[in-house]
Amino acid sequence: MSFFYEAIKPCRIGVVQQANRINMRIFTLSILLLLTSLTSCQNNDDPTTTADPYIDDDLAGPISRPQSGYGADGTHTAAKVSFASPLYAGKKVDIFYPQDMTGPRPTIFYSHPYGGEESEYNIGLFEFIAKKGYTVVFAPYPTFGASIDERYSTLWESFSEAVSKYPAIIDTTQVGFMGHSFGGGASFALAHRGFIDRGWGENGRFIFAMAQWYSFQITDQELMEFPANTKLISQIYDDDDTNDHRLAIDLFEHNNIPDAEKDFILIRKSVIGGYTYIADHVLPNSRSAYDAYDYYGVYRLLDALIDYSFHNNAAAKNVALGNGSTEQVTMPSYQGVAMSPLEVTDNPVPQYPQGKYEFSCGASTNERGQYCQ
Repeated sequence: MSFFYEAIKPCRIGVVQQANRINMRIFTLSILLLLTSLTSCQNNDDPTTTADPYIDDDLAGPISRPQSGYGADGTHTAAKVSFASPLYAGKKVDIFYPQDMTGPRPTIFYSHPYGGEESEYNIGLFEFIAKKGYTVVFAPYPTFGASIDERYSTLWESFSEAVSKYPAIIDTTQVGFMGHSFGGGASFALAHRGFIDRGWGENGRFIFAMAQWYSFQITDQELMEFPANTKLISQIYDDDDTNDHRLAIDLFEHNNIPDAEKDFILIRKSVIGGYTYIADHVLPNSRSAYDAYDYYGVYRLLDALIDYSFHNNAAAKNVALGNGSTEQVTMPSYQGVAMSPLEVTDNPVPQYPQGKYEFSCGASTNERGQYCQ
């Protein structure tokens, strides 16, 4: 039942909050994109014949997306190419990339939350990455009828096949692994496979884990084997009552990535102009509240982390891994009222008891329960 609840919770939250939180134009856009995907009958391995452009829409709440700097929308045309999942029958792996650029692009391998099997669930993030000039691979895994090992295998085989099929748009010398919830927990084992077993990321590597669930297939020894150029952002949300923050704290603390190359980031909710920016388990998520938290809390940091990881830009590091710098933690304001600043540390401690969460660190499901604080 715990897996089932994790699967349906994003849908349940979306239904309950939709009337108050959802931007109807974003909802309409998501439906149109889904219908476009479902009605498309053309699918082959040539990106030029399966390109599928996307458009932006206004954000929910009074604060608009950044107009410049990290987090601002890129200028490239986002397109999508898909291929049949190698292990998940009837599903497709989606690759978003900048259509107007030539040559392989630095690539992010994204692992979705449990139950978020369609890329439309977080289309804003994938579109943002492609518009900035990078490639992102979205791989679905089954919500039901599969073991954890089978889900991890589905993610890995999908990523591997994407690399084999599309060398023209995927650059494995500059690689990031990003994931949310189940996918956030899985990102460490998947990154180890990519970085160590395959040698991906020799010219830049990072992990960006959000609201992570339990982590499997990664030992203490393997956590101490990440290459010297690996960067890490672990991000949690204060209103999250699904995944115990201790799960993220464990993996953040028990790896060999130096403090100077990683940050642990907490986002708290804000109330601005009568609109509540909720920092809950489903952030970021284009299907419910697509708002400034997506852009300033996630996209901005990801944008800077990419620039620092792949181009060694010192200004980018100050935003992504600034260890609490003003440039990192400051959030936008509206009519003189600022959003809650990001809270950044290298020594995270849990702020709530394990009983707050659906999935506690000390549960028998967690193979790393000995590390719960």
